[in-house]
Amino acid sequence: MSSLAVRKDAPAGITPGTAQGPPPARRRRIALVPTLTLALGALYCLLPVAWVVIAATKSGRELFSTFTFLPGTGLADNLSDLNAYRDGVYWTWMGNSALYAGLGALLSTAVSAVSGYALAIYRFRGRETVFNILMAGVLMPPVILAVPQYLLLAEADLTDSYASVLLPLVLSPYGVYLARIYAAAAVPADVVEAGRMDGAGEWRIFTRIALPMMVPGLVTVFLFQFVAVWNNFLLPYIMLSDDEKFPITLGLFTLLEQGANTPALYTLVITGALLAVGPLIALFLVVQRFWSLDLLSGAVKS
Repeated sequence: MSSLAVRKDAPAGITPGTAQGPPPARRRRIALVPTLTLALGALYCLLPVAWVVIAATKSGRELFSTFTFLPGTGLADNLSDLNAYRDGVYWTWMGNSALYAGLGALLSTAVSAVSGYALAIYRFRGRETVFNILMAGVLMPPVILAVPQYLLLAEADLTDSYASVLLPLVLSPYGVYLARIYAAAAVPADVVEAGRMDGAGEWRIFTRIALPMMVPGLVTVFLFQFVAVWNNFLLPYIMLSDDEKFPITLGLFTLLEQGANTPALYTLVITGALLAVGPLIALFLVVQRFWSLDLLSGAVKS
């Protein structure tokens, strides 16, 4: 038989020696579609950020005139006015947000680590029931829980205090879920059993063996919780009445409300919003580097 004949077992429409799939030019066109989609998505997300950056550089007169994406000349004045507003109450709000987000995220990450590890490693009656209840908490919008939380804390006489914002944030169902999934994947049962055979207690096994393995996952939990608390508005709005305890979100909201009668405050709101994004960007950059180091370290050890 001639070597040019088509093999009987070859798929229909394909001859031996020919490349399968679309030609390179068509593959490039197909790959261009997701690239353009991602570019449009990035543009959609970054355009408001770019607007805030540009608007923060404009004076009140420039801001309320025809807006263009050219920087203005009022950034220094805006920063000075923001710093002087009510003797620097803006920085009090920033400090409160750092307290709520930092301490709340740390406590939530610690609770998530212990709970997720217990749900992943130990076998006990009702484990799946507890996990299913936590999953229901993940699906429940926080706005539904805000009023019941206020009523409970009001009974304990804790409203209008730092604790009224921190306590509801300690237990994060989504954080426990992530910690359990990561602990089940990153902590081998053989390692835990080996620690028990060596005479180590359960707490020592968790802190010395399991916890270092869970660090990259817990960093993710911390980041998610920090961002959620930093951007939280409804819970402080319900719980707090003393503006000296406001986080940055609620403080900027009060400035925005006052701006209806005093338009000059709009420039302070925009400048304050720009500065409020800075800690989140810095945290993400630090955590991203930490992720890379942890993953590389784990790959080398394995």
